[in-house]
Amino acid sequence: MSISIGDNIPSSTLLRLGSDGPEQVEIMDLAKGRKLVVFAVPGAFTGVCHNAHLPSFVRNMDSIRDKGVDDVICISVNDPFVMSAWAEITGAQAAGIKMLSDAESEFTKAMGMDFTGKPAGLIDRSKRYAIIVEDGTVTALEVEDNPGQCDVSSGESILEKL
Repeated sequence: MSISIGDNIPSSTLLRLGSDGPEQVEIMDLAKGRKLVVFAVPGAFTGVCHNAHLPSFVRNMDSIRDKGVDDVICISVNDPFVMSAWAEITGAQAAGIKMLSDAESEFTKAMGMDFTGKPAGLIDRSKRYAIIVEDGTVTALEVEDNPGQCDVSSGESILEKL
């Protein structure tokens, strides 16, 4: 079952690349008492993710922060090394987007947002979506009908919902 507006996000441990290597991050620790925008992509460096979805948040970061958002988080079923490289290459790191790895698809599956696209080699990946989270509770949820689209989950779309 997929997560819905009014639900709490699932407690899951994600990974990020720190100065000494991979570090564990508990998503609920980031959410407690804070307002987050979380968006998920099927894969780092993949077409729509790289050329549309992530850039839509990079270019809207100032406006999103102006709406009282504490953190913008990008999650993908990739390892933390890939996520870190992707953040650096795209300007997401400089923009302040937190890039978190859901390497085992634990969070993605708990959210009910997993899919497999075998023809593209995408196994147990995340659907493309964006959520607004306030103190751990989902207050807005936008899921794309097709992982190749980036309309309702874009930075511009979420900015309108803030």
